[in-house]
Amino acid sequence: MNLNFNLLETNLVNLAIVIGVLFWFLRGFLGGILERRRSAILQDLQDAEARLKTATEELTKAQSELAAAQQKAEQIRVDGQKRAAAIRVEGEKRTISVMAAIKQGASADADAEASRIKDALRREAALAAIDKVLTDLPGRLDDAAQSQLIDSTIRNLENA
Repeated sequence: MNLNFNLLETNLVNLAIVIGVLFWFLRGFLGGILERRRSAILQDLQDAEARLKTATEELTKAQSELAAAQQKAEQIRVDGQKRAAAIRVEGEKRTISVMAAIKQGASADADAEASRIKDALRREAALAAIDKVLTDLPGRLDDAAQSQLIDSTIRNLENA
C-alpha cells in the first residue's frame, strides 16, 4: 500500500476548505437552531412549572373548600339530628298533653254522668219515699195534718 502525499492529487485542500466553510456555516445555522430549541425547551419548562404551581394552588384551595364543605355537611347533619330530637320531644309532649286533655274530658264526662245518676236516684228515692208516705199517711193522719204535711213537702221540693 502506497500513501500519496501530494496535496493537490488527494484533494486535501478542497476538503479542508469545504470542512471550514461547512463548519463556519453550520456553526451559525445549527447553533441558531439549537439555541432556539434550547429556548423553546426552557420556555416549556417554565410554563410547566407555572402550570404546576397553579395546579398546586388550586389543589390546595380545593382541598380547603372540601374540608369546609365536609365540616358544613357535618354541622348540617348534627343540626338535623338535634332538630329531629327536638321535634320528637315536642311531639311526645303534644301527645301527652292531648292524652291528658282526653282523659280529663272523659273524667269530667264520667263525673257529670255520675252526678246526673246521683241526682236521678235521689229524685226517685225522694219520690218513692213521698209515695210511700202519701199512701201510709191518709190512714194515720187526719185531713188537716195531711194537708199541712203535703204543703211542707211541696215547699221542700221546690227549694231543693
